[in-house]
Amino acid sequence: MKIVTILGARPQFVKAAVVSREISSNAGVREVIIHTGQHYDKNMSDIFFEEMEIPSPDYNLNINGLSHGAMTGEMLKGIESILLTEKPDYVMVYGDTNSTIAGALAAKKIHIKVAHVEAGLRSFNIRMPEEVNRILTDRISDKLYCPTQTAVDNLLREGYAALDGQIHKTGDVMLDAALFYSQKAKEKSAIIERLGLDRFVLCTIHRAENTDDLNRLRSIVNAVNEIAGHIRVVVPIHPRTRNILAKHAITVNFEMIDPVGYFDMLNLITHCSLVMTDSGGLQKEAFYFKKNCVTLRDETEWVELVDNGFAVCVGSDTCKILEAYHRLLHTENDFSLDLYGKGDASEKIVAGLFN
Repeated sequence: MKIVTILGARPQFVKAAVVSREISSNAGVREVIIHTGQHYDKNMSDIFFEEMEIPSPDYNLNINGLSHGAMTGEMLKGIESILLTEKPDYVMVYGDTNSTIAGALAAKKIHIKVAHVEAGLRSFNIRMPEEVNRILTDRISDKLYCPTQTAVDNLLREGYAALDGQIHKTGDVMLDAALFYSQKAKEKSAIIERLGLDRFVLCTIHRAENTDDLNRLRSIVNAVNEIAGHIRVVVPIHPRTRNILAKHAITVNFEMIDPVGYFDMLNLITHCSLVMTDSGGLQKEAFYFKKNCVTLRDETEWVELVDNGFAVCVGSDTCKILEAYHRLLHTENDFSLDLYGKGDASEKIVAGLFN
């Protein structure tokens, strides 16, 4: 069996690392990796392949810096050309990026089966490009790998039981990655010592709904600035977010650092007192490392975290952000709940290809 894996964004590198390892342990499966180039900065791409020992991409399309339509179109064209040459049995896509939908569309239009890791997730906000990508990818996928029961229920509610795609509840591959790499992170990352960190909040702000709306961005920054007056706040900053802050002369009182690799990020999560983020993956990683999370979004596809009190969706409202910060910083939760499986999602995903 030959699988072509489509990658383009940092979270996909993390997920693919553990699935690719499982694929390589199966003698009857060969993997070909296409990197679309969606995240192209060395700190946002190459370092993940190096430290996580992901096989080097067989193809790099180097497509980035374009509008949603132009980027997706160029990816579709480039991926299709490779698929016609490689003729795989499956194209495997991850999550909800432009790389995801481009890979799924390219495959399906030339009758190659699609396996979607993280199927069934819904934010129920159709204005989000990610929501459009995940809905359309699910609809044309042959293998729907759901990380949670909520994701399975979403698909069943949308009528997927009557469609051709096979639904598999696998658990979350990011839990696999967190379990496998946490010890390596302790050994190889020195970011805590390098930054002299003790008690601090870890924060990320990158999602377009927050960075492209200056009112939202200023509101979030105002809240984080105020929090930084009480506790050290460390923000690995996306280059795009940094540029927007500089362009509009938005005052920042918190500590911005360059994007970090996965090992550094795991160490930051492990040692922080609280997570604040608009990242989907980081919300779950906070849970895996027993940290509460202030979610800087109006809604989340990881509803289990909110329903069980591990996270609070605050949007961009300064007052709500501050209230959630003060409350969650001093809230002790029971993180022993089994929300995302047992850490064997990768095994279930690869096994599912043969069913």
